[in-house]
Amino acid sequence: MRIAIYPGSFDPLTNGHLSIIHRALGMFDRVIVAVAVNPKKVPLFSEEERKELIRQSCPDPRVEVDAFQGLLVEYAKSRGVNVLLRGLRAVSDFEYEFQLANMNRKLAPGIETVFMMTGEDYFYVSSQLVREVASFGGDVKELVPPGVLQSLRAKYSKAP
Repeated sequence: MRIAIYPGSFDPLTNGHLSIIHRALGMFDRVIVAVAVNPKKVPLFSEEERKELIRQSCPDPRVEVDAFQGLLVEYAKSRGVNVLLRGLRAVSDFEYEFQLANMNRKLAPGIETVFMMTGEDYFYVSSQLVREVASFGGDVKELVPPGVLQSLRAKYSKAP
């Protein structure tokens, strides 16, 4: 069985992320969407909220949603997976992702990184940009799945 791990903060999940997931299902039998939990960062959505939003947005049974802390390669080893899927939006992403892929290869030579370009409709979309626009009341309905849109509206309607 061909399995890939698609890691990220997914804070929040965007349509760009969904594009990668759906296209990856054409290449892999299963995709594990792994929410990275970084105790040094304060996300807008909790780990559980992010996982639930991904599950709602990706009901395909071939998509598993999980979370991890620490090194991604250690998580991949613990899951018995040797392919990491990384999305690229623009050339600016490539340098950082290239460094990560090479560090991961150094740490775990048996784990490969596969890069997938985000669809042209979403190459400019990032979770950070979506949060910022939504926080000012901007319309992000074309950029995120419906459940994420509702959750963003709920979060920011409670803001002072």
